Amino acid sequence: MTAAPPAGAGTAESGGGTPRRRAVGVLLGVALVALLADLVTKQLALSALTGRGPVSLLGGTVYLTLTRNSGAAWSIGAGHTWVFPLITIGVIAWIAWMAVRLRSLPWAVSLGLVLGGALGNLTDRIFRAPGHFVGHVVDMISLFDPYGQVWPVFNLADSSLVCGVILAVLLELTGRQRDGGRVGRRAAGEPAESGAGAATGSEQRERA
Repeated sequence: MTAAPPAGAGTAESGGGTPRRRAVGVLLGVALVALLADLVTKQLALSALTGRGPVSLLGGTVYLTLTRNSGAAWSIGAGHTWVFPLITIGVIAWIAWMAVRLRSLPWAVSLGLVLGGALGNLTDRIFRAPGHFVGHVVDMISLFDPYGQVWPVFNLADSSLVCGVILAVLLELTGRQRDGGRVGRRAAGEPAESGAGAATGSEQRERA
């Protein structure tokens, strides 16, 4: 009789997971909500904050200040705006590829947040001034300072992206896989042999 191999660290456990159609539906639903929330808040910011100074909220913890960003955080890459749509398209293609094996609702939420945030800023890059694929992103939220000196001025699309990435990291650290399975970890102090393998070992010791 051959001893069964131990379930060591990194062993994948099949979890069945959620039907793929439902998981993809959750992904698309979360992405749509994130995208619509971003578009609506940007339009409200343009309507209410154009030509107006920063608005202080929560005693100066949060400021609403309208800015248009041609680059990334802290205007990094401002002279190469055309690069960001290409990166975003690559991210969208990666999410589409990930969805092929998607059967995990937490992963669906994570990828949906990333997709919705990516689409929100991509919409600005494509359709806003000064031109197609070089448009400036509308930002309006600043923390602790009215002009983004402490933290870059951001929008809901940025928040969606960050939350999605943080959730993805947590899922990876806890061993949750996109297909609904989970990476098994041997409990501390658990013997390397179990079941039939352990019984075989006991029989051999008794014969000795």
